[in-house]
Amino acid sequence: MKYNLVSKRSNEVVHTVDLASGVGISGARTYFLGIKRIDKKEFDNLWKVMTKDEYDLSQEAFKRKPSSHPQANWWLEDKEIIDEELKI
Repeated sequence: MKYNLVSKRSNEVVHTVDLASGVGISGARTYFLGIKRIDKKEFDNLWKVMTKDEYDLSQEAFKRKPSSHPQANWWLEDKEIIDEELKI
């Protein structure tokens, strides 16, 4: 399974490694910690470890258009309904 080391600042992949699937995220994190050779707390402030599939899915979500119509002002319609109910 492929694991990505992702920058928290830019959300870009810094490093990718192919490890056994049984290793999991914690094993991949340990691997990347060994490469970077820094304190765990500092590591967690700078990077996050994700599977390649998780990363690809999150990037795809950012590319999607919003599901609602950009011109729709549903809150104005809801406000009118509430205002009418208050008059009763």
